Amino acid sequence: MAELVPSLTPAAPRRTGPADRRRRLWRRFRRRPMPMAGLVLVIAFVALALIGPLVTGDPSAQDYNATMAPPSPAHPLGTDDLGRDALARIASGAQISLQAGVLSTLLAMVIGVPIGLLAGFYRRWLDPVVMRLVDVTLAFPFLVFAVGLAAILGPSLRGVVIALGFSQLPAIIRITRGEVLSIREMDFVAAAIADGSTDRHILFRYILPNCANPLIVQATVAIPAAIIGEATLSFLGLGVQPPTPSWGVMLTTAQQYLGPAPWLAIWPGVMIALATLGFNLLGDGLRDVLDPRSAR
Repeated sequence: MAELVPSLTPAAPRRTGPADRRRRLWRRFRRRPMPMAGLVLVIAFVALALIGPLVTGDPSAQDYNATMAPPSPAHPLGTDDLGRDALARIASGAQISLQAGVLSTLLAMVIGVPIGLLAGFYRRWLDPVVMRLVDVTLAFPFLVFAVGLAAILGPSLRGVVIALGFSQLPAIIRITRGEVLSIREMDFVAAAIADGSTDRHILFRYILPNCANPLIVQATVAIPAAIIGEATLSFLGLGVQPPTPSWGVMLTTAQQYLGPAPWLAIWPGVMIALATLGFNLLGDGLRDVLDPRSAR
């Protein structure tokens, strides 16, 4: 009879590691159709930037027998006024946009995250100084500030990256500082302080890892803003200069031929819209998935 009595011993708790958490987050992410569509657009954009120029050929090659040619099997997206293939220039322009978006966001993160960490942690003496400087910078709109810096640095891809990176600094600093102010009041940080941990250990062992999720989401929002910023600066003549292909440079050329060759303006405009839409949808999905309050 003793063998028929079920055991009342509680089952051991299931251990979950980083791999289990990643699989759980992926399951939550793929259930959302719009973020999945954004992920597909981002992957297509990155593939176009990395592989497209190898397939489409030289974007500066000219075919004087096919100037202003409409889309055809030989030139799927048509040609411009110098007979250059629009598809090859779109693919090479994607490289410029990817570099400007990723490098400027990385620059803003590398500079802004440490400043935000220190400002949020040392609230008495450093926070007021940093936040007053940030408030002054935020008085200027993002593109206005970027245009001013690009005009000072000169027209080049490096100048665009620096101008866009410094223009995104105020937002990165404010988000990081806000997260630090919230995390600093939690019990595990108070326990670490009471245990005698150094400020450096608390910042990089406890606070920074808990700021990672909102910073990842902010990066996916900053990259499309930088892509639009690069196209705007190049359109205004403050970014990448011809004959280097850029979506902004292509739009500058296309405005002269909107009547006879509208495809010259349609394709770079569509690519800018799709790239920014993909990153924004991806950022919305990551925000929902990484937010623990949205978990069931």
